[in-house]
Amino acid sequence: MEKRKDGFLIEKGAHDKDFIFGTRAVMEAIHAGKEIDKVLVQKELNNDLIKELLQLCKSENLPVVRVPDAKLNRITRKNHQGVIAQMSAIAYASLDHVIDNCYAVGKSPLILVLDHITDVRNFGAMARTAECAGVDAIVIPERGSAQINSDAIKTSAGALNFIPVARVKNLFYTCRDLQKMGLRLVAVTEKTDREMYEADFSAPVALVLGSEEDGISQEIMGIVDEKVKIPMAGNIESLNVSVSAGVAIYEAIRQRKA
Repeated sequence: MEKRKDGFLIEKGAHDKDFIFGTRAVMEAIHAGKEIDKVLVQKELNNDLIKELLQLCKSENLPVVRVPDAKLNRITRKNHQGVIAQMSAIAYASLDHVIDNCYAVGKSPLILVLDHITDVRNFGAMARTAECAGVDAIVIPERGSAQINSDAIKTSAGALNFIPVARVKNLFYTCRDLQKMGLRLVAVTEKTDREMYEADFSAPVALVLGSEEDGISQEIMGIVDEKVKIPMAGNIESLNVSVSAGVAIYEAIRQRKA
């Protein structure tokens, strides 16, 4: 355990993640504006202080996960009081600010929206490609997304330290907001006959990709402005999602430089 310059006691847990433990210590960290990935709370706890913590997490849009005491004890043997906060490895960005800044400098925003991409290595690889290509931001949901931890940063070759990542409560509503801000939602999916090279990526665009298992959710597919596919000539019908993202991103870049 170590005491940081900001005064918070930090313990290294599994996979070298940083944790703050103890109900009041976690609440103080939230009030201080520390970047917290999620808050783990023991299942059975429901006292007044826990209720206050849960309300605080709700107001700050912080994910709360109810877990058994055994899970908390695997992270630390200290007196955690049934509450542990997992610190974020990065500082999350405001999507509104990213879009506004793009428009302010006359740039056509290019955003990558990832719908329940849970594999850390895929996520890190996509972040690396996005940063190298100049994508303006990556959007992920609070729940059901790969954890941005040391493994993700390593897989991204450090790109996650540079590219803005916006973590949002509801991906569907965020996609709606992107449309209201002038971006076209383009789903990269095999569930269409329209090839990617037929689409126009020169305008403000949000590329949407889903997990390899489930694809893009039906809810989001129902509101996208366009569906495009990457043409396949071989016997295997699909690409790894990180490869698909790279192909789509660089087609957008190619069109914008033409």
